[in-house]
Amino acid sequence: MVSEADHRPLGMFECQLCTLSAPYSYVGQKPPNTQAIVLLEESYVMKDPFSPDKAKFLVLGARCSVCRRLVCVGPECSLFYSKRFCLPCVQENISAFPQEIRQDVEKRRASAKRPSSPP
Repeated sequence: MVSEADHRPLGMFECQLCTLSAPYSYVGQKPPNTQAIVLLEESYVMKDPFSPDKAKFLVLGARCSVCRRLVCVGPECSLFYSKRFCLPCVQENISAFPQEIRQDVEKRRASAKRPSSPP
């Protein structure tokens, strides 16, 4: 039987770039009900609403390690390279990143500029 506390969110996560919002149930690196999972950053996490398994979760986002903005893990908002970086901070500090990251950022930029194809 699932307890009431398992469904109670701690608060609302809101990305400060795209305004994605969702209720989160945990903040940290070791989500509850997981045994061997340790996240590489302090993350905002919610229980996976599509799974009855208590150990399943979704990572919503984290704070940018440079500006401390709360950003989602979406590719249009942030990237993880040893730490979480929002894309505005990546752009401002692009020369500090390795060539592979620069190429990835350029691909993201190019695909964002392309108009979406009609259905």
